[in-house]
Amino acid sequence: MGFSEPQAPFLSGSQSARHWSESWVRDWGFCIQCGHSRLLKFDNNEPVADFRCESCSEQFELKSKRGRLGAKVADGAYRTKIDRLTSSQNPNLLLMTYDLTERAVTNLIAVPKHYFVPRIIQKRRPLAPSARRAGWIGSNILLSEIPDSGKIYIVRDSLPQPRGEVMKRWQTNSFLANAPLDARGWLLEIMRTVEALGKPEFEIADVYADEARLSTVYPGNRHVREKIRQQLQVLRDYGYLDFVSRGIYKLRRS
Repeated sequence: MGFSEPQAPFLSGSQSARHWSESWVRDWGFCIQCGHSRLLKFDNNEPVADFRCESCSEQFELKSKRGRLGAKVADGAYRTKIDRLTSSQNPNLLLMTYDLTERAVTNLIAVPKHYFVPRIIQKRRPLAPSARRAGWIGSNILLSEIPDSGKIYIVRDSLPQPRGEVMKRWQTNSFLANAPLDARGWLLEIMRTVEALGKPEFEIADVYADEARLSTVYPGNRHVREKIRQQLQVLRDYGYLDFVSRGIYKLRRS
């Protein structure tokens, strides 16, 4: 999955990498929402999004990195990102890793916008008074806080994934898009707990074992176990889980 231009178009390595990665998405990307084969590039001064689907107008933000992805990725202005979480124009995220020596894409991961809640947007320190944009406050996206089901591979280990499978995974948890932002946070936390268990069938006691972590996420909630039971029922109603028997659940799409 190589970049189309063998020569660096800019003297700056970072500028060249951005140009290559954006050109690759323009040439090879597709809309994971509707399957359309053309993503249009926004102007460079667009505050958040980089691409939009020519057909359904779904928006995408591209972040690219040489080597491996870490636990978080730097993003734009914190206030802008938080404000757009509740907007219908909030973009989905495309995360690309590339090999600069080979001039090739190694991984491309899509994170649906409905996996974004304020908790995964980390506020960075304001830039120093001596900086060109003194006082500007950026953000980080905490990838480690996103459930694995929200990280959908389009390219994995340099191999493109079947388009049908990619779109199926995209649609699997689309129910989150209809959940209010405040309710979505709890759903995502329980999904993260369930997926971290690493087994398709589990007992409610397995989820209760994460009570201490959940209590730190929601320190004002003194009824965490009750909330866990409620969220498991909601996830069952949405089709994410199946109820097997008393206190036992199963991931429907494991």
